[in-house]
Amino acid sequence: MSVTLDDSIKHWAAKRKTALVIEIIQSKATVSEASRSFDLTPSEIAG
Repeated sequence: MSVTLDDSIKHWAAKRKTALVIEIIQSKATVSEASRSFDLTPSEIAG
């Protein structure tokens, strides 16, 4: 049996989540800028 992953599924490692939150908290990026940069919707970031 073989397992394939859908290209739309992305793994969010703790380091990547932390980098996103730090950028927003330190005002280096707005939520909309971060959403474009990390290819997420603003509601995904809020979650």
